[in-house]
This record gives sequence, C-alpha cells and structure tokens, in this order.
Amino acid sequence: MTAVRGPALTFTGDPFRDGLDATMVHEPDAIVAMADGHIAHFGPASLIAPLLPAGTEVLDYGRDALISAGFVDTHVHYPQTPMIASHGAQLLDWLNKYTFPTELKFADKAYARDTAKLFLRENLRNGITTSCVYCTVHPQSVGALFEEAEEIGLRLAAGKVLMDRNAPSALLDTAQSGYDESLALIRKWHGRGRLLYAITPRFAGTSTPAQLAAAGALWRENRDCLMQTHIAESRDEVAWIKELFPDRRNYLDVYDHHGLCGERAVFGHGIWLDEPEMHRLHTSGAAIAHCPTSNFFLGSGAFDLARAVRKERPVRVGLGTDIGAGTSFSIMRTLDAAYKASQLNGNSLSAGHAYYLATRGSARAMYLDDKIGSLAAGMEADLVVLDMRSTPLIDFRMNEARTFAEQLFIQMTLGDDRAVQATYVAGRLANARKLDTNRSP
Repeated sequence: MTAVRGPALTFTGDPFRDGLDATMVHEPDAIVAMADGHIAHFGPASLIAPLLPAGTEVLDYGRDALISAGFVDTHVHYPQTPMIASHGAQLLDWLNKYTFPTELKFADKAYARDTAKLFLRENLRNGITTSCVYCTVHPQSVGALFEEAEEIGLRLAAGKVLMDRNAPSALLDTAQSGYDESLALIRKWHGRGRLLYAITPRFAGTSTPAQLAAAGALWRENRDCLMQTHIAESRDEVAWIKELFPDRRNYLDVYDHHGLCGERAVFGHGIWLDEPEMHRLHTSGAAIAHCPTSNFFLGSGAFDLARAVRKERPVRVGLGTDIGAGTSFSIMRTLDAAYKASQLNGNSLSAGHAYYLATRGSARAMYLDDKIGSLAAGMEADLVVLDMRSTPLIDFRMNEARTFAEQLFIQMTLGDDRAVQATYVAGRLANARKLDTNRSP
C-alpha cells in the first residue's frame, strides 16, 4: 500500500443538478491510500492514518497542494498533435488545409508511435489520466496508441476514424472495410487491461449513409464500446449536413437514424444543436464533449453549457481539449476557456462546477464514473496533484484569496501545465515535477 497526503477535492454527485453544497467534498488535510491499482481509503488524515498498515509510507504534498481524481478528456485527436497551432482557417477549410495532410503521415506506424508517445507524455504532464481519442483511418494508428497506453497502464478509449467520402483518397476506407477493420481492432483491444474501443465515424460529412449504417450495426453488435463523432460544431457544417441528408429532421437525426445515438455516445462540440436535439440527447443518454479552446480558435462559437445541463432535461457533458484545433493540453487552460464561453452566453461557471466537469462529469459522459473521476474507496487510483502556488503571479494572488472557491478559480483562470506536480496512474507515480516534499511514517 502507498498513500499521499494533502488537501483534496472530489465530488459525490452532480452539482449542476444537486448543488455544490450537496456534492463537493473539500478535505483540507486528507489521505488517499492506494493498493492494487485502486483507492483503498480516502478521507480526513486523522481518520485514515490509523487504518494504514504499519510501515505504510505517506508522501505528504503539503498544504499548498490539491489532490483530486485525474482529469478526463472526452474529445481529442492524437494525430493532430503535430499540427497544433496552425494558422488561419475555420472548420471545414482547416480540415482540408491542415488535418488531412497531417493524418496521411500515420500510414507509417513508426511515425504514429512517436506521436503517440509524445501525446501521452503531454497528457500525463497535464494530469490527464483518461482520454477519448480519435486516431486516423489507418488501423496501425490505433495499434500504436493502444500499445503505448497499455505500457503505461492508462484507462483510455480510442478508435479508427471511419471516412468514405469528402477526404483525400488515401484517407478513405469503405463501409465494409471500415466495419471489418474496426471489428478486428475491437476484438484485439476492447477490454484488454484498461483499454476501451470507441467506434469512430469522423462526422456525417465524411461518411456515406452506407458507412453510418455499418457503424450503427457494429455498435449494436458491440454495445459496450463507446461511439464518438462530431456534431454541430459550426453553422456552415450544419448547413452542409442538411444538404447531404435532406430527408433527416436535423443533424442529430442523421446519427440517430443510423443507430448512432444512445448511452456511451460522445458527440464533440454540439454548439448549434436545437432544442429537439438536446431533448433527444437527454432521453437517449448520449453526451456532448465541450471543447472551448478549439471552438474559440476556429471561430466556431461558444457552447451554452447552462442550456445543455438544464434541469428539466439535462444532457451529460464532458470536457475536451480537442487537440489540435484545441490550443492546449492543459485542463486549466480549457476550464478558463469554458468559463469565457459561459460568460458569452450570459452565465457564470463556478470553479467547483468546472472541476466537476473535468473529473467526475467527464467520467460520467463516458459512462466510466463507476471506475474513475472521484476519490473514493474502490475507485481506480488515477490522481492528479496540483501545486496551488505554481507561478509567482499565482503565489502572489493566492495570498489575497479568502475562500477555497476563490483559490480554485485562481487556478482555473491563471494555471496551466506548471500547476501539475504529480500524476498517478492506477496507483503508480507516472509523472512528477521536482518539488520539496516531506515523508512521514
């Protein structure tokens, strides 16, 4: 058994539904004890310390730390890591100018593996312990990522992109080949260790009705897989999908008609969904991945989080970095952008609600909240330890903070990757910054 000590934050439920007072747990001095990849004990240090076996080493991160469940990224493209920060295009042009040429390189598995290694290192540096990842059309791009994630012991979902039209010919599969290759990957990887498969039609604009139908059939046959795709990211995209599928009621109905809407479905963006679409997401149990840095970078719009989680028909919502249109692997930078998106929609996102979104909320979007996203006995021991005074400015500003809520808001507004001092994966220290710590028996 190993253990860490310091201030801790977790959630026992959904604060959007039940309020922060009923769901947010802040322990000023906590111990998280870990054994066999899971959390064995969590709670106030005074209560947990007597429960630890004799000789258990407790790593004390001190009063300026914050321990929480590892961050969860519900929407990200690892093959776009080489093209992050590419200038000057909106969504559809950006795909053609930057995305597709970059993804052609992933026919080379060695290139894919090198990119996967860097991608996962960046995740760990930023405290991200689970991601829902788009690969490319090439099966070897999936294998490269899963092989690297398996070596680290990560819980990860990923899938081969399905595209059979409106992309370069070298990136196209067919309805049948996409089905066959995805099925082979499911049989090899899904449920292997902590790995999960996500059936991944890129979006309706790059898949024919035949391919969407094949993806829907594959999901029906493998219902414990996730399904991920994009929806209503930009107004031009919504108009284009209407031209491609004139018989469908709306954008979501394109997927729903082909059996691609339900529990464990994660739809990226969803900025321009109408009310019937939101209601259908609610009734089906599907989720939206909110990707604010990407939405601002491409000029797509500002997702209305408050509308999505409306109490009479709440939709599951997770947080996504959406690398490479997203501009940072940092969850703090992503939460800062989420706050600004809410402001543009006339709402103020509290820091408590934001940290829920980055942890338990995103786990819930992926139907993994029984395994990750919270600090509690029996949960998988994926943790992030933050340094609450990670920069001179934050250190100075924290001296003026009067409440824990203010301290949290400072972190999500001013913090970045420098705030992450340790990341634990299944109870093992997977990334650490050198900081002064004290060890106690």
